Amino acid sequence: MVVAGLFSARRKDHVEAMDELEAEVTRFGGLVTARFVQRRGVSGKGRVRGGAENMDRPYSSRTLMSTGKIREIADACVRTDATAVVFHNDLTDRQRRALSEIFGSAVLTIRELKEERRVNG
Repeated sequence: MVVAGLFSARRKDHVEAMDELEAEVTRFGGLVTARFVQRRGVSGKGRVRGGAENMDRPYSSRTLMSTGKIREIADACVRTDATAVVFHNDLTDRQRRALSEIFGSAVLTIRELKEERRVNG
């Protein structure tokens, strides 16, 4: 499985959040083969008007992350033969459909893994 997360530059615990996601995948019985983090607002340096106000928003309403990061994740899915990509972020149904089509694998969230584990023990 591949894990991924989009975090605002304001969020200082993104490494711990991704560690939690990886641990949840492992508890679920999965093996993490690649890990991707995109941080919004880190390198923009104010070139984009309103950049600070957009730090908590997704890069894309369709795919959550930037096109380049999505390409990197898709390449990792092919390279590692990943059966799923698990996001730290919540996803809309539209995002889930688009990402699943792009990645060629299931797309889940940490919330779903936790809920599944809670229900099924």
